[in-house]
Amino acid sequence: MKLITAVVRPERVQQVKEALFQAGISGITLSRVSGHGGEQEVVEHYRGTRVMVEFRDKVEFRMAVSEPFVQAAIDAICRGARTGEVGDGKIFVQNLDRVVRIRTGEEDSAALTPVTEKKLTPTS
Repeated sequence: MKLITAVVRPERVQQVKEALFQAGISGITLSRVSGHGGEQEVVEHYRGTRVMVEFRDKVEFRMAVSEPFVQAAIDAICRGARTGEVGDGKIFVQNLDRVVRIRTGEEDSAALTPVTEKKLTPTS
């Protein structure tokens, strides 16, 4: 089991969401975040004052997936988020020691989104 966190451009949210759903991944959490990566700093004018924009608006996707879905999730995120420009984002993959579904008490892979044979088929 892995926790996948992806930070992407806000304008690519719909494409990433659709790619994840097509890959059979529906259990996702979205957060609006701000960050600074490889993009150039931008100077904007606000009420006659020059303002340096250091942090850009981004969207963070988080999803817990079982092993068969790790690469599918990464591929889907890349497919949906990639523009080829600096600032497309990053994907972080972390191990999950334990997952518990609160409603049923199911644990680990059983607590994640149900898996069917059809959804395990690679979409690449």
